[in-house]
Amino acid sequence: MRIPIIAGNWKMNATVSEAVQLVRDMLPGMEKIDGVEKVICPPFVSLWALKDLLKNSVVKLAAQNLYYQEKGAYTGEVSPGMVRELCDYVIIGHSERRAYFGETDELVNRKVHAALKVGLNPIVCVGETLEKREQGKAEEVVAGQIKNGLAGVELGPTMVIAYEPVWAIGTGRAATPDDANRMAKLIRESIAAISAPALARDIRIQYGGSVTASNIAEFIVRKEIDGALVGGASLKAAEFVSILEQTARLKKA
Repeated sequence: MRIPIIAGNWKMNATVSEAVQLVRDMLPGMEKIDGVEKVICPPFVSLWALKDLLKNSVVKLAAQNLYYQEKGAYTGEVSPGMVRELCDYVIIGHSERRAYFGETDELVNRKVHAALKVGLNPIVCVGETLEKREQGKAEEVVAGQIKNGLAGVELGPTMVIAYEPVWAIGTGRAATPDDANRMAKLIRESIAAISAPALARDIRIQYGGSVTASNIAEFIVRKEIDGALVGGASLKAAEFVSILEQTARLKKA
């Protein structure tokens, strides 16, 4: 049985004080929910404060990025070891990193290797642009991102894959649940092709892209979808808790 996982990606939002207050507002509701792994992904500057706040909690922290080098003259970057002191998870290859900062599958691959080396659990993002989807190349793109981004990686069940169609992120336009489930199935098949079928069955796959409390149920009931990487809705305490509650109830049913 794959344990569902909901991760809230705050992106570049919330000051440290705002982050602390937001988690304080979420915690009472989150602590009552069982059967779902809960992950908060704040900006780097808030990780230390939230680690202290969550020290007696089951809620886990994730960084939104890392660099693959252990240390050195890389001004503005954060190493895997630095992240590991504060986090259990790290997001790698988010479409915004690929689009705005030129991250390639090769760079994603280096980051995945570096994260695993220090004991971090990667949340690896894959997804096609609207242009590629309209060209009928969505499956080709996603399968390629899996093959190249995870090349040579010793895969394990703690790794998470997030399917995030680029055209659905922050647009209010989500993929259809059936389409998201179909792409999640493709991701499993792609992982099986580079590892083992048993491992592909164990790896959790999230859907991300305009996920809200109003539509989470439609995705979470699909067989291949094990959770969500939530964007804007994770900045609203009541809505994020509702997403967790619905996930716990529907995956238990």
